[in-house]
Amino acid sequence: MIPVVDVAALFDADPHAWAAPDRALSAAARDSGFVCIRGLPQEAVPGPAGRARLLAVFGLDDVHKRRLYRRKFAPENRNIYRGWFPLQPGNLTAKEGIDLGGDVAHGPGISAPGDPLREPSPLPEDERLPGWRAAVAGYYRAMERVAGVLMRSFARSLGLREDYFDESFRGGLSTLRLIRYPPREEAELAALTDPEVWVETPAGRRYLVGAPHTDSGFVTLLAQDGVAGLQARSRQGRWLDVPPLEGTLVVNFGQVLEQWSAGRIRATEHRVLGSGLERHSIPFFYEARAEAAIAPLPIDPPELFAPFEYGDFLWMRMTAFIEFRGLEAERARTSR
Repeated sequence: MIPVVDVAALFDADPHAWAAPDRALSAAARDSGFVCIRGLPQEAVPGPAGRARLLAVFGLDDVHKRRLYRRKFAPENRNIYRGWFPLQPGNLTAKEGIDLGGDVAHGPGISAPGDPLREPSPLPEDERLPGWRAAVAGYYRAMERVAGVLMRSFARSLGLREDYFDESFRGGLSTLRLIRYPPREEAELAALTDPEVWVETPAGRRYLVGAPHTDSGFVTLLAQDGVAGLQARSRQGRWLDVPPLEGTLVVNFGQVLEQWSAGRIRATEHRVLGSGLERHSIPFFYEARAEAAIAPLPIDPPELFAPFEYGDFLWMRMTAFIEFRGLEAERARTSR
């Protein structure tokens, strides 16, 4: 079972109130690598109406969606890393969506020419979706606040200074992603040649819409829409349902944080099953600056792993995913 932790006390000014949620979060990060958190500030829990505002972008017509496409899918567009990725039939993963960077909340000053990881986010015109940009900006800032609070909790649990991780994330590469998983058509499923699209569950045979994977970076905060389907793999290898509980966010951890913490925080494999219903999710990937140096913590031997810059790792990792595949040389060609 995926643990549920009330984190309200972490937003309290009294440090004495932090001990219990710190312990619970540390245990969940070590054991399951997945946790549902509640007791969040109101702006961090969108609810049905808030989700609908954010997900309104899926109501754009195809012409206006194409203006947001990444260059991989629309060669006339400039954006490489940020922007829209359309459905790509014939793969284990069946989703469309848009990736938005920190400029949506902090303005163009956070962007940097020459590095696709820091390019501006393509956005629909205000008149197309009135109020959407403001909703996205507010939610992005709320997710940054929650993720920062969680990282300070983990720093305390690791015996580090509470603000140990803060500087690495200042001006970081965090991504707000809006995703739609449509039901898979019978004809598409019949044409798929990969047998792994089908999985057996206690409830019967189901198909994948999100292939099994671990996240790349640090902390992922996920708002679900009430449609079940997300599963996490336990240490024993069993797939556990991650319920879409209203008023909560799902938290899981990425490969870099697992390495940085010397395995004290676990990056857990997860997948998404289709149910015949349309499903939406809103993950926020809390990520460090491109130039942030990831090196062994002061509580670990300095030779534990070779230090690396986060941006280099992220680009290598992301171009393994289907929506980025084929772009491997783009950053080497355009970055510093």
